[in-house]
Amino acid sequence: MGNRSYNSTNKITSSKFRRQKFFSRISFTPTTLLIFIITIWVNVIIITKNFSFPTIAQTVTEDTSASKIVRPQDVWRLVYQRLPYLPLENNYINKETGKVSPDNTLIARLIRYHVFVKNRPVFFRIDWKLTLADYLGVNEPIAESTYPGSDTLQINPIDADITAIQRLNRSQRDDLVNILVSIFNPNSPELLEIVPKNRTNSNQINPAIPTDSPLPLPQPGDANLLK
Repeated sequence: MGNRSYNSTNKITSSKFRRQKFFSRISFTPTTLLIFIITIWVNVIIITKNFSFPTIAQTVTEDTSASKIVRPQDVWRLVYQRLPYLPLENNYINKETGKVSPDNTLIARLIRYHVFVKNRPVFFRIDWKLTLADYLGVNEPIAESTYPGSDTLQINPIDADITAIQRLNRSQRDDLVNILVSIFNPNSPELLEIVPKNRTNSNQINPAIPTDSPLPLPQPGDANLLK
């Protein structure tokens, strides 16, 4: 019995000794600690060289490029530049000023209806076709009370706008859809080179639409300007 206790004590002592010996071998001296830190520092440098971190200039450039998105109320000018045969329908009188609002055009109202009334995406042809289908009377009915211009113009332009869109033939409507998508989504490869058809004159540009005026960048409260 005594031998067993003695052997057990020796085993415990031997185990403790081996652990102490192991940890003493890996204990950090000042020199070892310095070498360890230098090794980690060198590895960090090697790793960071394999990665490309964006600079402040690159970040600003990317942010600036992302911000150059045309506002919906400016797109109508580009549409008329590309499709000058489209009717303007801009002879309506503003309720507040008592004067004609030349910028309140058919296409401007169509875009406002699509974006702000129906809340439809602007990047896909199918959504613009749904909007044209509203004007053609084969999709959702257009409400007079919420139609663009109904609260700012003396006469609600909804009936005349519906008639104007219905007078366009199928090719002209397709051109309109393609142009709208190409303006809102200029990176769309299939729409980069669009040649509109059915123009009355391929060189005709509506004199009421300036061709060289740059589009301003988006600003807070732009939606309020569309009422």
